[in-house]
Amino acid sequence: MLEAAWWGFVGGAALLVGALLGLYVKVGLRVIGLVMAFGAGVLISAVAFELTEEAYQSAGGTAAALGLAAGSLTFFAGDWLIDRKGGHRRKSPVHGGVRQPGLDADVDSTKEAAKARASSEAPGQTQTKTRTKSRAKASATVSAAGASSGLALVLGALLDGIPESAAIGISLLGGGGVGVAMVAAVFLSNIPESMSATTGLKASGRSTAWIMGLWSLVVAASTVAAVLGYALLGGASGETVAFIQTFAAGAILTMLADTMMPEAVEHAGRLVGLLTVLGFAVAFFISSA
Repeated sequence: MLEAAWWGFVGGAALLVGALLGLYVKVGLRVIGLVMAFGAGVLISAVAFELTEEAYQSAGGTAAALGLAAGSLTFFAGDWLIDRKGGHRRKSPVHGGVRQPGLDADVDSTKEAAKARASSEAPGQTQTKTRTKSRAKASATVSAAGASSGLALVLGALLDGIPESAAIGISLLGGGGVGVAMVAAVFLSNIPESMSATTGLKASGRSTAWIMGLWSLVVAASTVAAVLGYALLGGASGETVAFIQTFAAGAILTMLADTMMPEAVEHAGRLVGLLTVLGFAVAFFISSA
């Protein structure tokens, strides 16, 4: 159990490394996108060979298929709820999951002010008061969105990180030692994830203490998830273990497609495909060594 906790912590600690890079190292958006693409490729390889293939070989296709579907649907539902609360761009190096005053808010304010001017019947002081109220309303909307998105960002980070760490704990079952490729995949993918999100959080006005507190919470949760993945499944049947393995795989794949890869493509363009394949190949050869 201590070994599971240690490796879960190692995989999660990469989030702190990425956060520090995002806070103190000036990295271009294109570079962040490329690093995210590499990390995505690493995770895809680990999901395919360390989780799904192993589950299929040990318990057959039914358990693997059910696990993939359940994991994907669970993440999809959780992600949908988090998106509605303001966490839809939580991995963005620009937005950080928070509406930006220089983007959406000013557009809303401008539209409201224009509407007030068009519908106003009295010139002068009445128009001035209307514009002031519109701007105040827009400002209040931004503040409320930023406050509500804070919890969404925390929950989103947990939703993204827990399946990966649970997979690390599961890899220890059977006494064969930790899945090196799985740990490497989680570590290498966590750095660009937190680096990108931290850059966006910093740009959106979050404090250094808030950002580091967020990632410290996720690291702690990742450690616990790895322990639970190992402890709760120690005496489970092969079918149950296979189901949980592919449940984590389905959740991770859905996360990559929904939150990580779109950000990588937006900021790095066509080279994302090449870096994704490179990450996949590196992880594959690590697992095959």
